[in-house]
Amino acid sequence: MKTFGFAGWSGSGKTTLIEKLIPRFVGAGLRVSLVKHAHHTFDVDQAGKDSYRHRHAGASEILVTSSRRWVLMHELRGAQEPSFDDQVKRMSPCDLLLVEGFKFAPIPKLEVWRETTGEGLLHPNDSHIVAVASDSKVQTKLPLLDLNDDAAIAAFILSHLELA
Repeated sequence: MKTFGFAGWSGSGKTTLIEKLIPRFVGAGLRVSLVKHAHHTFDVDQAGKDSYRHRHAGASEILVTSSRRWVLMHELRGAQEPSFDDQVKRMSPCDLLLVEGFKFAPIPKLEVWRETTGEGLLHPNDSHIVAVASDSKVQTKLPLLDLNDDAAIAAFILSHLELA
């Protein structure tokens, strides 16, 4: 399983880019999965649903399943968040695991950077960043990709991971 991450500040366009890349990778015949690190307050459940009621009653895990999808919710209930490696081990086998939001994971990453976020660049302090995608000029020794050219970004990632 090849793993590739996307690092960048909120509002830089990581999610939008990944949304454009996934169909390209799937179209190339790859089975693609994604791990996204979210804010600590996120909730995939809906108030009033049975699973929500059971979780709030104190259940540690709830598995909701149907003929189309399943989801396993695990409440940490004060326990430490599992490590990145432990979370990846939970994933089913695939050809390409995309990772969003784990800025400091020791995996090859693309920095997605927009000047309009007002934030600095990450790659000078992260040796795992292998390229930068931006909609403006960036002073870098790394490959600089046009953030609006998802075909070129997909080709770069596939080549870097030796999947092309």
